[in-house]
Formats: sequence, C-alpha cells, structure tokens
Amino acid sequence: MFGRKNTTDALTAHKAAKKALHDNQRSEKAAGIREETDTYRELNAAVNKTEKHVPWYRR
Repeated sequence: MFGRKNTTDALTAHKAAKKALHDNQRSEKAAGIREETDTYRELNAAVNKTEKHVPWYRR
C-alpha cells in the first residue's frame, strides 16, 4: 500500500524488539532505575529500526 513489503519476518523482528524493550523497562523500573540507560537506548533504537519495515496499522 505505501511501498512497504509486509513480511512475517519483519513483523516477528519488530515484536521481538518491542518485547525486549518492554522487558528491560520493567526490570529497570523494578531495580529503581529512572533514567535512560545505554541498554534502553540500544533496545529503543532496535525498535525504531525494525518498525520502518512494518506498516503503522500492523505495529
């Protein structure tokens, strides 16, 4: 529709990246960490990179 290929690999990669980010956020919050860490930034960048290959209505 918008020139993006909708593959199951892209969806799977995006979901995995989001899950890793959310799992990290929960563990850091439980540990009392309130600022952005390097791990958070790396995982967030991975989510941003993978979402380029997934249409907005599938995110």
